[in-house]
Amino acid sequence: MRNNYRTKAFKLWLDKLQQESWQLELIISGFSIYGLSQVFEPLKLFINTAQNENNIAIGIALMIALISCSILMFTLLLHVILRGLWIGALGLRYVSGDIDYKKLNYRPKFDRYLRKKIGSFDKYISRLEDYCSVLFAISFLIIFYIISVFAIIGSIFAIAYFLINDHENRHVIFFILGLTMLFFVLFGMLFTFIDFITQGYLKKNKWLAKIYFPFYWVFGYLTLSFLYRPLVHNFIDNKFGKRLSLALIPIYFTIIAITSFSFNRSNYFSSSDLSNSFTANRLNYDENITEKGMFVRNVSIPSKIITTQYLPIFIEYSERLEDAIFAYNKILKPEEDIRGYKSGIFFSNEYLKNRQKIDSLKADYIKTLSDIYIIKIDSTEYKNQNFLFTKHNNNQDGFETVISLDSIKNGKHNLKIYRAYKAKDSIKQDFIQTIPFWYFKK
Repeated sequence: MRNNYRTKAFKLWLDKLQQESWQLELIISGFSIYGLSQVFEPLKLFINTAQNENNIAIGIALMIALISCSILMFTLLLHVILRGLWIGALGLRYVSGDIDYKKLNYRPKFDRYLRKKIGSFDKYISRLEDYCSVLFAISFLIIFYIISVFAIIGSIFAIAYFLINDHENRHVIFFILGLTMLFFVLFGMLFTFIDFITQGYLKKNKWLAKIYFPFYWVFGYLTLSFLYRPLVHNFIDNKFGKRLSLALIPIYFTIIAITSFSFNRSNYFSSSDLSNSFTANRLNYDENITEKGMFVRNVSIPSKIITTQYLPIFIEYSERLEDAIFAYNKILKPEEDIRGYKSGIFFSNEYLKNRQKIDSLKADYIKTLSDIYIIKIDSTEYKNQNFLFTKHNNNQDGFETVISLDSIKNGKHNLKIYRAYKAKDSIKQDFIQTIPFWYFKK
């Protein structure tokens, strides 16, 4: 049987829940804080993996999740601290009652000031209660705001990609429809932002309300705001909640600004510098890539110190690398690009034919890869290396080859990697990476 929210019994039940909700708040906050503390490391690992695989959609979704978890963690910790202070204030009130300003015997100037600013101890407890209750609700509201912002940005990119991108090969109707939808979203985003910062001015104005309503209706579904509008309007009609919600926004930006600071120990060198003749980045040496979430940056070799008469070289796979191969050898470019998200449930005959053709061209693919990559140790050039597609540490895709070091003397050397490309009637080279190492024969 459904509860009728208009009945007196239901309202009395809600009033009783309001008075005892602090116990539920503390239980939920405690479990949430513990759960969130276990989520950050896996999320960061998944984000690093998505970035390495150039998986933009998954990377953005995981980034939204990480930002939301960070905000929720901060707000819940603040809530627990304030609720603990509230419980302590209640215990103190039981022992000593209200503040007795006469017993304090301060000078009149301080007495008047404290009576005005602090007032009674019950007022202080009531204010703490208000902060705790509003904080618990506003933490989820801010997460909905973040999801809404990313949903709008995502819709703009989706329209631009599916309807406007490659418009020369599409029907003109799709292009016009895409532009119309894009301008609608952009104007709707502007109107929604103005209405948000003015606390509903566009909904109050007689003429602007008629113009704004279609945007408001569409954006209600686009931003999922139909899920949290009751919370928003309940905050807006309450002066205390409105002030607190607006005050939290600069606090979050301040926290982001503080976390962006880093300590520099040198004017010339940093551990994040790319490997070159003077710097050895740990992501270019296999011996250092042992933790989850660490991936090779462009190229890697086994160690800074090589004692074998051969040198394995790993080149990470990326879409840019494959695009460079297609640009160098046009025959390898497939009619249908199967990179990205594809369903494995249904396979068309055309797809199977393309798959067979691609399998037959794998040898040409590796041959082209060997042609475009030029490997040098100091000034000695190694051409036409035999590459194998393989997986590196942490399941990273790439290509591996091995070169001989028989002619290399003991001491420090620089491994240099270049990639060739065709420019009109000539072949030019792009510099990829320099990796320093020491070689000592056993």
